[in-house]
Amino acid sequence: MTVKTFRKKPVEIQAAQFLGRTGNEGAAHDVYLWVEKHIGSVDPSDAEPGVTIDPVDGHMVIRTLEGDMKVSRGDWVIRGVQGEFYPCKPDIFEATYEPVSD
Repeated sequence: MTVKTFRKKPVEIQAAQFLGRTGNEGAAHDVYLWVEKHIGSVDPSDAEPGVTIDPVDGHMVIRTLEGDMKVSRGDWVIRGVQGEFYPCKPDIFEATYEPVSD
């Protein structure tokens, strides 16, 4: 076996931080609407990607082809290079991404 070193290709992504129930529900709703605009709402009758809000605890849930992914308060929601959405913990986001200058 040969182990090689690789570097992640520079790509630009879109992301928004989900702040959940912090007295700023409007911002959390805006993140939900952004994701829903692109992949739609979860349809319980199928396994297609979509987004929903858990009515019990207010977490956003993104259904991906790999399964349901819970978005916790403070997580970043990323729209990837192929239009897919997924959550990312703040510390991983900070270590991986930097703002793009306008």
